[in-house]
Amino acid sequence: MPGLPFVDDSHLPLDEGPEAIEAVGRNRGEGMWGRFDKNRADGGWSAFTTDPLDHTLGWAVRSHPEHGRSVLLMRDGDTSGLHTEWDGEPLLFRAGGYWWNGEMWFRPGQVWDPVAQDYERRKARMAVTVTAADMLDGRADPARAYVGKVATFDPEAARPDKWLDHLALWAEHHQEQDGALPLERCVIDVSSPELTGAQLIGAPEMAELGGITASTLRAYISRGNIEVPRPQAVVGGRDQWPRAVVDDWVEARKRSYQGIGEAMSAGDRDALSPGAAEVRDRFATDFQHALYDRPDVRKRWVLRHRNKESVTQIAGELAWSVGASLGQIVPTEHLGRTVRAAVLHDFAETVEMFADDQDGKGGHVSTKWWHLNLTPSVGKMLDWYIRCFPGEAYATIGEIQRQAHATWNVPSADTLSALRSALSLDGQLTEQQRETYFALLEPQEDTA
Repeated sequence: MPGLPFVDDSHLPLDEGPEAIEAVGRNRGEGMWGRFDKNRADGGWSAFTTDPLDHTLGWAVRSHPEHGRSVLLMRDGDTSGLHTEWDGEPLLFRAGGYWWNGEMWFRPGQVWDPVAQDYERRKARMAVTVTAADMLDGRADPARAYVGKVATFDPEAARPDKWLDHLALWAEHHQEQDGALPLERCVIDVSSPELTGAQLIGAPEMAELGGITASTLRAYISRGNIEVPRPQAVVGGRDQWPRAVVDDWVEARKRSYQGIGEAMSAGDRDALSPGAAEVRDRFATDFQHALYDRPDVRKRWVLRHRNKESVTQIAGELAWSVGASLGQIVPTEHLGRTVRAAVLHDFAETVEMFADDQDGKGGHVSTKWWHLNLTPSVGKMLDWYIRCFPGEAYATIGEIQRQAHATWNVPSADTLSALRSALSLDGQLTEQQRETYFALLEPQEDTA
Protein backbone atom coordinates (compact mmCIF):
# COMPACT_ATOMS: atom_id res chain seq x y z
CA MET A 1 0.00 0.00 0.00
CA PRO A 2 1.19 3.59 -0.60
CA GLY A 3 3.78 4.59 1.96
CA LEU A 4 4.65 1.07 3.08
CA PRO A 5 8.07 -0.42 2.39
CA PHE A 6 8.85 -2.97 -0.30
CA VAL A 7 10.26 -6.30 0.95
CA ASP A 8 12.12 -8.95 -1.02
CA ASP A 9 9.82 -11.88 -1.90
CA SER A 10 12.27 -13.72 -4.18
CA HIS A 11 12.48 -16.69 -1.77
CA LEU A 12 8.82 -17.49 -2.51
CA PRO A 13 7.79 -19.64 -5.54
CA LEU A 14 5.40 -16.97 -6.83
CA ASP A 15 5.68 -18.05 -10.47
CA GLU A 16 5.07 -21.73 -9.73
CA GLY A 17 1.42 -21.40 -8.87
CA PRO A 18 -0.75 -21.37 -5.74
CA GLU A 19 -0.02 -25.00 -4.80
CA ALA A 20 3.68 -24.20 -4.47
CA ILE A 21 2.95 -21.16 -2.28
CA GLU A 22 0.72 -23.23 0.00
CA ALA A 23 3.42 -25.90 0.26
CA VAL A 24 5.94 -23.40 1.68
CA GLY A 25 4.14 -23.31 5.01
CA ARG A 26 1.60 -26.12 5.12
CA ASN A 27 2.64 -28.79 7.64
CA ARG A 28 6.25 -27.61 7.48
CA GLY A 29 6.74 -27.02 11.16
CA GLU A 30 5.19 -25.77 14.37
CA GLY A 31 3.43 -22.45 13.89
CA MET A 32 3.49 -22.68 10.07
CA TRP A 33 0.58 -22.97 7.70
CA GLY A 34 -0.41 -22.38 4.08
CA ARG A 35 -3.48 -22.59 1.88
CA PHE A 36 -4.70 -21.78 -1.62
CA ASP A 37 -8.15 -21.53 -3.21
CA LYS A 38 -9.29 -20.95 -6.75
CA ASN A 39 -11.62 -18.05 -7.38
CA ARG A 40 -14.58 -19.18 -9.44
CA ALA A 41 -15.78 -15.63 -10.01
CA ASP A 42 -12.83 -14.55 -12.15
CA GLY A 43 -10.71 -17.65 -12.81
CA GLY A 44 -7.90 -16.45 -10.58
CA TRP A 45 -6.70 -17.70 -7.21
CA SER A 46 -5.48 -16.63 -3.80
CA ALA A 47 -2.96 -18.21 -1.46
CA PHE A 48 -1.17 -17.52 1.80
CA THR A 49 1.75 -19.00 3.69
CA THR A 50 3.81 -18.47 6.80
CA ASP A 51 7.19 -17.00 5.91
CA PRO A 52 9.82 -19.76 6.14
CA LEU A 53 12.40 -17.38 7.64
CA ASP A 54 10.28 -15.50 10.18
CA HIS A 55 7.23 -17.40 11.43
CA THR A 56 5.66 -14.26 12.90
CA LEU A 57 5.16 -13.00 9.34
CA GLY A 58 3.17 -14.37 6.43
CA TRP A 59 2.53 -13.71 2.76
CA ALA A 60 -0.85 -13.27 1.07
CA VAL A 61 -1.08 -13.50 -2.72
CA ARG A 62 -4.01 -12.69 -5.03
CA SER A 63 -3.72 -13.50 -8.75
CA HIS A 64 -6.14 -12.40 -11.48
CA PRO A 65 -5.89 -13.50 -15.13
CA GLU A 66 -6.31 -9.92 -16.40
CA HIS A 67 -5.19 -7.61 -13.60
CA GLY A 68 -2.11 -9.47 -12.46
CA ARG A 69 -0.83 -10.28 -9.01
CA SER A 70 -0.75 -8.65 -5.57
CA VAL A 71 1.72 -9.81 -2.93
CA LEU A 72 1.47 -8.59 0.67
CA LEU A 73 3.67 -9.21 3.69
CA MET A 74 1.58 -9.30 6.87
CA ARG A 75 1.51 -10.54 10.43
CA ASP A 76 1.07 -14.29 10.13
CA GLY A 77 -2.16 -14.28 12.12
CA ASP A 78 -3.80 -11.85 9.66
CA THR A 79 -3.20 -13.72 6.41
CA SER A 80 -6.16 -16.10 6.70
CA GLY A 81 -8.52 -13.17 7.31
CA LEU A 82 -7.39 -11.41 4.15
CA HIS A 83 -7.62 -14.72 2.29
CA THR A 84 -11.31 -14.88 3.23
CA GLU A 85 -11.90 -11.25 2.19
CA TRP A 86 -10.32 -11.99 -1.19
CA ASP A 87 -12.89 -14.72 -1.86
CA GLY A 88 -15.06 -13.22 -4.59
CA GLU A 89 -14.72 -9.94 -6.44
CA PRO A 90 -12.25 -7.92 -4.33
CA LEU A 91 -8.83 -7.66 -5.95
CA LEU A 92 -7.15 -5.26 -3.56
CA PHE A 93 -7.97 -3.11 -0.56
CA ARG A 94 -6.97 0.45 0.19
CA ALA A 95 -7.83 3.20 2.68
CA GLY A 96 -9.00 1.00 5.53
CA GLY A 97 -11.27 -1.32 3.57
CA TYR A 98 -12.16 0.44 0.31
CA TRP A 99 -11.94 -2.25 -2.33
CA TRP A 100 -11.53 -2.53 -6.10
CA ASN A 101 -13.07 -5.22 -8.33
CA GLY A 102 -11.13 -4.34 -11.49
CA GLU A 103 -13.64 -1.75 -12.64
CA MET A 104 -14.75 0.42 -9.72
CA TRP A 105 -14.16 1.16 -6.04
CA PHE A 106 -16.53 0.36 -3.18
CA ARG A 107 -16.73 1.44 0.43
CA PRO A 108 -16.11 -1.09 3.23
CA GLY A 109 -19.02 -3.51 3.45
CA GLN A 110 -21.15 -2.88 6.55
CA VAL A 111 -24.87 -3.18 5.72
CA TRP A 112 -25.99 -6.80 5.30
CA ASP A 113 -28.06 -7.84 2.28
CA PRO A 114 -30.13 -10.92 3.26
CA VAL A 115 -30.93 -11.82 -0.35
CA ALA A 116 -27.33 -11.76 -1.60
CA GLN A 117 -26.08 -13.13 1.75
CA ASP A 118 -23.33 -10.56 1.62
CA TYR A 119 -22.73 -6.93 2.51
CA GLU A 120 -24.30 -4.36 0.21
CA ARG A 121 -21.88 -3.05 -2.41
CA ARG A 122 -21.83 0.73 -2.11
CA LYS A 123 -19.75 2.60 -4.66
CA ALA A 124 -17.24 5.22 -3.58
CA ARG A 125 -18.35 8.54 -5.01
CA MET A 126 -16.41 9.77 -8.06
CA ALA A 127 -13.56 7.38 -7.28
CA VAL A 128 -10.44 7.54 -9.46
CA THR A 129 -7.98 4.66 -9.74
CA VAL A 130 -4.37 5.76 -9.18
CA THR A 131 -1.68 3.76 -11.00
CA ALA A 132 2.09 3.56 -10.66
CA ALA A 133 2.40 5.55 -13.87
CA ASP A 134 0.29 8.33 -12.36
CA MET A 135 2.65 8.62 -9.38
CA LEU A 136 5.98 8.40 -11.17
CA ASP A 137 6.66 11.75 -12.77
CA GLY A 138 10.43 11.45 -13.37
CA ARG A 139 11.55 13.16 -10.18
CA ALA A 140 11.83 9.99 -8.09
CA ASP A 141 15.32 8.49 -7.77
CA PRO A 142 15.49 4.69 -7.29
CA ALA A 143 19.13 5.03 -6.17
CA ARG A 144 17.90 6.56 -2.90
CA ALA A 145 15.65 3.55 -2.16
CA TYR A 146 16.17 -0.01 -0.95
CA VAL A 147 14.35 -3.35 -0.88
CA GLY A 148 13.89 -4.67 2.66
CA LYS A 149 14.71 -8.17 3.85
CA VAL A 150 12.36 -10.38 5.84
CA ALA A 151 15.10 -11.32 8.30
CA THR A 152 15.56 -7.68 9.35
CA PHE A 153 12.01 -6.41 8.76
CA ASP A 154 10.49 -4.50 11.67
CA PRO A 155 6.70 -4.04 11.43
CA GLU A 156 6.85 -1.20 13.98
CA ALA A 157 9.50 0.80 12.10
CA ALA A 158 8.55 4.16 10.63
CA ARG A 159 7.46 4.26 7.02
CA PRO A 160 10.22 5.12 4.54
CA ASP A 161 10.86 8.75 3.69
CA LYS A 162 10.35 9.78 0.05
CA TRP A 163 8.24 6.74 -0.75
CA LEU A 164 8.16 7.63 -4.45
CA ASP A 165 11.86 6.75 -4.61
CA HIS A 166 10.94 3.27 -3.38
CA LEU A 167 8.11 3.06 -5.90
CA ALA A 168 10.57 3.93 -8.66
CA LEU A 169 12.89 1.12 -7.53
CA TRP A 170 9.95 -1.30 -7.47
CA ALA A 171 9.00 -0.19 -10.98
CA GLU A 172 12.51 -1.01 -12.24
CA HIS A 173 12.33 -4.53 -10.80
CA HIS A 174 8.78 -4.98 -12.05
CA GLN A 175 9.58 -4.06 -15.64
CA GLU A 176 12.42 -6.58 -15.71
CA GLN A 177 9.97 -9.46 -15.25
CA ASP A 178 8.64 -11.41 -18.21
CA GLY A 179 5.03 -10.58 -19.02
CA ALA A 180 4.88 -7.75 -16.51
CA LEU A 181 1.86 -5.46 -16.75
CA PRO A 182 2.62 -1.92 -17.93
CA LEU A 183 2.83 0.64 -15.14
CA GLU A 184 -0.37 2.23 -16.46
CA ARG A 185 -2.21 -0.89 -15.28
CA CYS A 186 -0.50 -1.33 -11.91
CA VAL A 187 -3.05 0.00 -9.41
CA ILE A 188 -1.64 1.40 -6.20
CA ASP A 189 -4.30 3.67 -4.68
CA VAL A 190 -7.76 5.23 -4.84
CA SER A 191 -8.74 8.87 -4.87
CA SER A 192 -12.27 9.98 -3.99
CA PRO A 193 -13.98 13.12 -2.63
CA GLU A 194 -15.09 10.90 0.26
CA LEU A 195 -11.48 10.55 1.37
CA THR A 196 -10.52 14.22 1.34
CA GLY A 197 -9.66 15.95 4.59
CA ALA A 198 -12.87 17.98 4.60
CA GLN A 199 -14.90 14.75 4.71
CA LEU A 200 -12.98 13.10 7.56
CA ILE A 201 -14.31 13.05 11.11
CA GLY A 202 -12.88 11.77 14.37
CA ALA A 203 -14.13 9.44 17.07
CA PRO A 204 -16.16 12.05 19.03
CA GLU A 205 -18.19 13.08 15.96
CA MET A 206 -18.56 9.46 14.86
CA ALA A 207 -19.81 8.42 18.31
CA GLU A 208 -22.33 11.26 18.37
CA LEU A 209 -23.75 10.21 15.00
CA GLY A 210 -23.96 6.62 16.26
CA GLY A 211 -25.80 7.61 19.43
CA ILE A 212 -23.05 6.46 21.81
CA THR A 213 -20.37 8.18 23.86
CA ALA A 214 -16.85 8.66 22.56
CA SER A 215 -15.50 6.51 25.41
CA THR A 216 -17.84 3.67 24.41
CA LEU A 217 -16.65 3.87 20.81
CA ARG A 218 -13.02 3.86 21.90
CA ALA A 219 -13.73 0.82 24.06
CA TYR A 220 -15.24 -0.95 21.03
CA ILE A 221 -12.14 -0.12 19.00
CA SER A 222 -9.69 -1.22 21.70
CA ARG A 223 -11.51 -4.55 21.99
CA GLY A 224 -11.32 -5.07 18.25
CA ASN A 225 -15.10 -4.92 17.72
CA ILE A 226 -15.54 -6.02 14.10
CA GLU A 227 -18.68 -3.90 13.73
CA VAL A 228 -16.59 -0.72 13.89
CA PRO A 229 -15.02 0.04 10.49
CA ARG A 230 -11.28 0.45 10.28
CA PRO A 231 -10.16 4.10 10.09
CA GLN A 232 -9.39 5.41 6.63
CA ALA A 233 -6.73 7.85 7.82
CA VAL A 234 -4.67 8.83 10.85
CA VAL A 235 -4.26 12.58 11.30
CA GLY A 236 -2.10 13.85 14.14
CA GLY A 237 -2.11 10.39 15.69
CA ARG A 238 -5.93 10.25 15.73
CA ASP A 239 -8.10 7.87 13.74
CA GLN A 240 -10.31 9.46 11.08
CA TRP A 241 -13.26 8.14 9.04
CA PRO A 242 -15.04 9.58 5.97
CA ARG A 243 -18.57 10.75 6.66
CA ALA A 244 -19.87 8.27 4.04
CA VAL A 245 -18.32 5.32 5.90
CA VAL A 246 -19.69 6.59 9.21
CA ASP A 247 -23.18 6.96 7.70
CA ASP A 248 -23.01 3.31 6.59
CA TRP A 249 -21.90 2.33 10.10
CA VAL A 250 -24.80 4.23 11.67
CA GLU A 251 -27.22 2.52 9.29
CA ALA A 252 -25.77 -0.89 10.11
CA ARG A 253 -26.19 -0.16 13.83
CA LYS A 254 -29.83 0.75 13.29
CA ARG A 255 -30.36 -2.54 11.44
CA SER A 256 -28.66 -4.64 14.13
CA TYR A 257 -30.61 -6.66 16.70
CA GLN A 258 -29.94 -4.02 19.34
CA GLY A 259 -30.75 -1.12 17.03
CA ILE A 260 -34.06 -2.61 15.91
CA GLY A 261 -34.98 -3.42 19.49
CA GLU A 262 -34.28 0.18 20.53
CA ALA A 263 -36.27 1.59 17.61
CA MET A 264 -39.27 -0.60 18.35
CA SER A 265 -39.18 0.09 22.10
CA ALA A 266 -39.03 3.88 21.69
CA GLY A 267 -41.45 5.52 24.10
CA ASP A 268 -41.70 2.54 26.44
CA ARG A 269 -40.36 3.45 29.87
CA ASP A 270 -38.80 0.03 30.43
CA ALA A 271 -37.28 -0.35 26.92
CA LEU A 272 -39.33 -3.47 26.23
CA SER A 273 -40.59 -4.51 22.82
CA PRO A 274 -44.27 -3.67 22.15
CA GLY A 275 -45.28 -7.30 22.68
CA ALA A 276 -43.25 -7.67 25.87
CA ALA A 277 -44.80 -4.44 27.19
CA GLU A 278 -48.26 -5.90 26.53
CA VAL A 279 -47.30 -9.03 28.46
CA ARG A 280 -46.02 -6.87 31.34
CA ASP A 281 -49.23 -4.83 31.48
CA ARG A 282 -51.40 -7.93 31.46
CA PHE A 283 -49.47 -9.67 34.23
CA ALA A 284 -49.31 -6.48 36.30
CA THR A 285 -53.10 -6.53 36.41
CA ASP A 286 -53.17 -10.27 37.17
CA PHE A 287 -50.59 -9.97 39.94
CA GLN A 288 -52.39 -6.98 41.43
CA HIS A 289 -55.60 -8.97 41.55
CA ALA A 290 -53.91 -12.06 43.00
CA LEU A 291 -51.90 -10.20 45.64
CA TYR A 292 -54.35 -7.56 46.82
CA ASP A 293 -57.87 -7.78 45.44
CA ARG A 294 -58.50 -11.25 46.91
CA PRO A 295 -58.96 -10.84 50.68
CA ASP A 296 -58.13 -14.49 51.41
CA VAL A 297 -54.71 -14.08 49.82
CA ARG A 298 -54.03 -10.56 51.04
CA LYS A 299 -54.44 -11.39 54.70
CA ARG A 300 -51.69 -13.99 54.47
CA TRP A 301 -48.91 -11.49 53.86
CA VAL A 302 -50.01 -7.84 53.68
CA LEU A 303 -49.14 -5.93 56.82
CA ARG A 304 -51.00 -2.86 57.91
CA HIS A 305 -48.49 -0.43 56.39
CA ARG A 306 -48.62 -2.11 52.95
CA ASN A 307 -51.28 -0.30 50.99
CA LYS A 308 -52.70 -0.87 47.53
CA GLU A 309 -50.20 1.47 45.88
CA SER A 310 -47.20 -0.44 47.22
CA VAL A 311 -48.71 -3.73 46.12
CA THR A 312 -49.35 -2.25 42.69
CA GLN A 313 -45.67 -1.34 42.50
CA ILE A 314 -44.61 -4.87 43.47
CA ALA A 315 -47.01 -6.35 40.94
CA GLY A 316 -45.53 -4.11 38.25
CA GLU A 317 -42.00 -5.21 39.05
CA LEU A 318 -42.98 -8.87 38.92
CA ALA A 319 -44.76 -8.29 35.62
CA TRP A 320 -41.71 -6.53 34.17
CA SER A 321 -39.63 -9.61 34.98
CA VAL A 322 -42.06 -11.71 32.97
CA GLY A 323 -41.94 -9.33 30.00
CA ALA A 324 -38.15 -9.02 30.10
CA SER A 325 -37.79 -12.82 30.31
CA LEU A 326 -40.01 -13.50 27.33
CA GLY A 327 -37.04 -14.69 25.30
CA GLN A 328 -36.35 -17.39 27.89
CA ILE A 329 -39.97 -18.52 27.80
CA VAL A 330 -40.47 -18.69 24.03
CA PRO A 331 -37.99 -20.72 21.88
CA THR A 332 -37.34 -17.89 19.44
CA GLU A 333 -34.95 -19.84 17.18
CA HIS A 334 -37.51 -22.55 16.47
CA LEU A 335 -40.33 -20.03 16.33
CA GLY A 336 -38.47 -18.06 13.67
CA ARG A 337 -38.02 -21.12 11.50
CA THR A 338 -41.69 -22.02 11.92
CA VAL A 339 -42.84 -18.53 10.95
CA ARG A 340 -40.53 -18.54 7.94
CA ALA A 341 -41.88 -21.91 6.78
CA ALA A 342 -45.49 -20.78 7.22
CA VAL A 343 -44.96 -17.53 5.29
CA LEU A 344 -43.17 -19.27 2.43
CA HIS A 345 -45.89 -21.93 2.31
CA ASP A 346 -48.55 -19.22 1.90
CA PHE A 347 -46.39 -17.50 -0.72
CA ALA A 348 -45.99 -20.77 -2.63
CA GLU A 349 -49.74 -21.19 -2.89
CA THR A 350 -50.29 -17.67 -4.23
CA VAL A 351 -47.33 -17.91 -6.61
CA GLU A 352 -48.79 -21.09 -8.05
CA MET A 353 -52.19 -19.46 -8.33
CA PHE A 354 -50.89 -16.47 -10.31
CA ALA A 355 -48.21 -18.29 -12.30
CA ASP A 356 -47.81 -16.97 -15.82
CA ASP A 357 -46.58 -19.96 -17.85
CA GLN A 358 -45.42 -18.03 -20.88
CA ASP A 359 -43.39 -20.77 -22.56
CA GLY A 360 -45.78 -23.64 -21.79
CA LYS A 361 -43.09 -25.47 -19.85
CA GLY A 362 -43.40 -23.84 -16.46
CA GLY A 363 -40.24 -21.90 -17.09
CA HIS A 364 -41.40 -18.42 -16.12
CA VAL A 365 -43.41 -17.13 -13.21
CA SER A 366 -44.53 -13.51 -13.13
CA THR A 367 -45.49 -12.49 -9.61
CA LYS A 368 -46.25 -9.04 -8.23
CA TRP A 369 -46.16 -8.23 -4.55
CA TRP A 370 -49.93 -8.02 -4.30
CA HIS A 371 -50.09 -11.65 -5.42
CA LEU A 372 -48.14 -12.73 -2.32
CA ASN A 373 -50.81 -13.19 0.30
CA LEU A 374 -50.75 -14.51 3.86
CA THR A 375 -53.59 -16.27 5.59
CA PRO A 376 -54.88 -14.31 8.62
CA SER A 377 -53.38 -16.78 11.08
CA VAL A 378 -49.91 -16.55 9.57
CA GLY A 379 -50.16 -12.75 9.36
CA LYS A 380 -51.17 -12.51 13.01
CA MET A 381 -48.33 -14.83 14.03
CA LEU A 382 -45.76 -12.77 12.14
CA ASP A 383 -47.16 -9.59 13.67
CA TRP A 384 -46.88 -11.06 17.19
CA TYR A 385 -43.31 -12.20 16.46
CA ILE A 386 -42.33 -8.69 15.39
CA ARG A 387 -44.02 -7.08 18.38
CA CYS A 388 -42.37 -9.40 20.89
CA PHE A 389 -39.01 -10.14 19.23
CA PRO A 390 -38.29 -7.39 16.66
CA GLY A 391 -34.59 -8.27 16.28
CA GLU A 392 -35.14 -11.98 15.75
CA ALA A 393 -38.04 -11.27 13.39
CA TYR A 394 -35.78 -8.96 11.38
CA ALA A 395 -33.43 -11.87 10.69
CA THR A 396 -36.35 -14.16 9.84
CA ILE A 397 -37.76 -11.67 7.34
CA GLY A 398 -34.33 -11.45 5.73
CA GLU A 399 -34.39 -15.23 5.29
CA ILE A 400 -37.88 -14.98 3.78
CA GLN A 401 -36.63 -12.34 1.31
CA ARG A 402 -33.66 -14.49 0.35
CA GLN A 403 -35.73 -17.65 -0.12
CA ALA A 404 -38.46 -15.88 -2.10
CA HIS A 405 -35.84 -14.43 -4.42
CA ALA A 406 -34.01 -17.74 -4.84
CA THR A 407 -37.19 -19.76 -5.43
CA TRP A 408 -39.42 -17.41 -7.43
CA ASN A 409 -37.08 -14.52 -8.32
CA VAL A 410 -39.25 -12.15 -6.27
CA PRO A 411 -37.51 -8.80 -5.65
CA SER A 412 -36.82 -8.19 -1.97
CA ALA A 413 -38.84 -4.97 -2.06
CA ASP A 414 -41.89 -6.90 -3.28
CA THR A 415 -41.56 -9.37 -0.42
CA LEU A 416 -41.46 -6.51 2.09
CA SER A 417 -44.51 -4.88 0.48
CA ALA A 418 -46.47 -8.12 0.71
CA LEU A 419 -45.58 -8.63 4.38
CA ARG A 420 -46.36 -5.04 5.23
CA SER A 421 -49.74 -5.28 3.51
CA ALA A 422 -50.59 -8.48 5.40
CA LEU A 423 -49.67 -6.92 8.74
CA SER A 424 -51.78 -3.85 8.04
CA LEU A 425 -54.78 -6.14 7.50
CA ASP A 426 -54.36 -8.66 10.31
CA GLY A 427 -51.74 -7.31 12.71
CA GLN A 428 -51.79 -5.19 15.84
CA LEU A 429 -48.74 -3.06 15.13
CA THR A 430 -49.68 0.59 14.87
CA GLU A 431 -49.13 2.37 11.57
CA GLN A 432 -46.22 4.27 13.13
CA GLN A 433 -44.65 1.05 14.38
CA ARG A 434 -44.94 -0.52 10.91
CA GLU A 435 -43.41 2.60 9.35
CA THR A 436 -40.48 2.49 11.78
CA TYR A 437 -39.88 -1.23 11.42
CA PHE A 438 -40.08 -1.55 7.65
CA ALA A 439 -37.96 1.57 7.16
CA LEU A 440 -35.17 -0.42 8.82
CA LEU A 441 -35.79 -3.39 6.53
CA GLU A 442 -35.85 -1.50 3.23
CA PRO A 443 -32.47 -1.17 1.46
CA GLN A 444 -31.13 2.34 1.11
CA GLU A 445 -30.58 3.75 -2.36
CA ASP A 446 -26.94 4.24 -3.28
CA THR A 447 -26.65 7.75 -4.64
CA ALA A 448 -23.05 7.27 -5.87
